[in-house]
Amino acid sequence: MHDAVPAPSDEVETYPRHGLWHNRLIASDGGFLGTHTTRDEAVAAGRDEARWRRVPHVVREVDGSTQRRILDDA
Repeated sequence: MHDAVPAPSDEVETYPRHGLWHNRLIASDGGFLGTHTTRDEAVAAGRDEARWRRVPHVVREVDGSTQRRILDDA
């Protein structure tokens, strides 16, 4: 999966835009992590990335609402 040590980041964000779902880092550098065709795929990828980085995962819904997910190491 990942070989290198993760860079510092505050959170991983999953958000919709233009009919697709995206993941990015919410940090000073704001790195882009990827695009997915479905919400479920993007949330799963964002969850895994947040778990690996040991940071919260934020999911922004189409209606503008937000879920903050703090994950365990499982």
